[in-house]
Amino acid sequence: MRHRSVADLMTPTAVSVAPETTFKEIARLLDEYDITAVPVVDEADRPLGVVSEADLVRRRVRGSEPDAETSEPDAEAEAGDAEAESEPGAARIGRAGADTAAGLMSSPAVVARPRWSVVRAARTMDRAKVKRLPVVDDEGRLIGVLSRSDLVQLFLRRDRAIQEEIVEDVITQTLRLSPSALTVEVTEGRVTLSGSVRDPGLVPVLLRLCDSVDGVVTVVDRLQKDQKDHDVPAGK
Repeated sequence: MRHRSVADLMTPTAVSVAPETTFKEIARLLDEYDITAVPVVDEADRPLGVVSEADLVRRRVRGSEPDAETSEPDAEAEAGDAEAESEPGAARIGRAGADTAAGLMSSPAVVARPRWSVVRAARTMDRAKVKRLPVVDDEGRLIGVLSRSDLVQLFLRRDRAIQEEIVEDVITQTLRLSPSALTVEVTEGRVTLSGSVRDPGLVPVLLRLCDSVDGVVTVVDRLQKDQKDHDVPAGK
């Protein structure tokens, strides 16, 4: 079985900014390239942080408030981007007065590696409360960006491709089961397994492997567990 990696799903980076890039230039780039955030990199293309649309909105809204230094955080701007959720209030206020990428960005940058599995990347996003990960090479240089929308592409995989992988890779090659004894139906990513499995101990393994196939949303177990080989004779 081959699972798609971060390298398979990431968007190769065409846009990044320097720490001194201005507020208006960042806004122009986000609009021109139809993106929601941009990595901030140093002279060696190593990510320092990320500036998102929410960072710009937060700066504009708070910067226009007469008491921006002491006002409560704007709820709508906070909800716009989870990157700022764990950031101390003083740091957010400091960013509200910034007009360059260095002052606007969320930092340090939480990054991913191209060889990572998409599961590891998704867990990293969830743990760090971020919506995107700059992807770096072995030297720490920016080579791409992985976003939540990229991860959603996994669930657009064709049902026929999912079915073929389960039958050929999971059932036949990995578990060495007879594909004629099992029926695999896939509808909108929902996998239904039916048929007979001679060794009941393999059922949890089969279900787990099917669930790990790219594009699978859920697995329904309608298998018959054939236990005749494990029956204990009467009187024994």
